[in-house]
Amino acid sequence: MDKALLIHPGEILKEEFLEPHGVSANKLAQNLGIPTNRVTAIINGTRRITGETAILLGHAFATSPEFWLNLQLRYDLDTARMTVSEDAIRNADHFARSMAA
Repeated sequence: MDKALLIHPGEILKEEFLEPHGVSANKLAQNLGIPTNRVTAIINGTRRITGETAILLGHAFATSPEFWLNLQLRYDLDTARMTVSEDAIRNADHFARSMAA
């Protein structure tokens, strides 16, 4: 997968939830009772969405916490797929075959 195709959940938060409603990171943070730098870091793609933040975002935007955590999980897995070496995958496959024998 091309790194340019990776979409951090913060990008979705910004483009699909904040910008359409004219909400700033500061306003969201104040209303959720969390530090502004946490929201800004999520939007900038430098911080993960935690369970706590997912719960708050779910309530704030009438979504579920699972929605936010699934976005994060998909991003994490796509990122990992880009970094795990083919050798490591072959070794894991070999191990799986040896366990089945």
